[in-house]
Amino acid sequence: MLRIHFTGADLAGVRMAARPDVLWETILSFHRLRDRRGALVYGEWRSETRTRLNGETRLLGALVPARGYFPDFLTPPQGLHGLDTALEAVRATTPARLHTELGLLSAERPAAAPLPSWTAALAEGRPEPLSRLLGALRGYHGAAIEPYWTYIQARVEADRAVRGRALLDGGAEELLASLPPMLRWHAPVLEADYPVDRDVRLDGRGLLLQPSYFCRGTAVMYRDPGLPPVLVYPVTHTEPPAASGEPGGAPLGKLVGHTRSAVLKAIGPGGTTSELARRAGVSLASASQHAGVLREAGLVVTLRQGSSVLHTLTPLGAALLHGGAQPVRERQRRYARNGPVTS
Repeated sequence: MLRIHFTGADLAGVRMAARPDVLWETILSFHRLRDRRGALVYGEWRSETRTRLNGETRLLGALVPARGYFPDFLTPPQGLHGLDTALEAVRATTPARLHTELGLLSAERPAAAPLPSWTAALAEGRPEPLSRLLGALRGYHGAAIEPYWTYIQARVEADRAVRGRALLDGGAEELLASLPPMLRWHAPVLEADYPVDRDVRLDGRGLLLQPSYFCRGTAVMYRDPGLPPVLVYPVTHTEPPAASGEPGGAPLGKLVGHTRSAVLKAIGPGGTTSELARRAGVSLASASQHAGVLREAGLVVTLRQGSSVLHTLTPLGAALLHGGAQPVRERQRRYARNGPVTS
């Protein structure tokens, strides 16, 4: 079990990540690629991703075992700012840190399966193996993450909306109590299902909550207690990821008329079905029906929150509110060059 100990200052310092983290999603998806669990959510993604891979798994597999520790330097905080920035942060890892973390990884490997010889040069900070690693991370991300990035963003944003409402309703403690069932708030300790017994004392540093599409089953934290505290936890899954941010044909054809446009605008800041009905000036049944059509068109994500459901816009839905589908394609091109785009 993992136990995270909070002080009053830590509660004041609890915050939500603003967007998905490209390297946490990349590394955690590599775990999902190799296991057979979660077939309903990840099965089609696994099949599609494997057809696009080109040898990246051999190199990454040495540093990211199927279970247990993987080096913290693979998921720097800069992962929130896009792939290029994140990979530059990995490149800037000091030789001393590489040596320490690869030593930890080696110590946890079975004696019959030591790390491959090239990792010794990596542990010394030599540029050639580090460049190979960065190339493998970029190639794997392009195959496994980039085609689904719009969908991943939508799922993380939907989770953020749920946590944000909990924070507004009851503060940091209500936010912590709203986290998925594998995380349990017993003030002043947040307990989590975890493969090892571990206590983390925040000591006034606060905690960054990072929802993740590819995190599954248990939350994840850095091994090094000296790093900024980050808790990565699974979002709620309702359907498999879509490989394109573009609207589908038949569902989008239903998206016409003043009332449905009004409901789409009403969803803008996120809201329950009752709130949508009130904002759009329609009946509860009408708001529910229109929200369902918008969800089928890929414009809305719906999550259950207690006895209510909470609707939030997907990136595509937000783009359509600002002039149609073209901005989505432009955002995808800009992301490929510069990382996530914020409005």
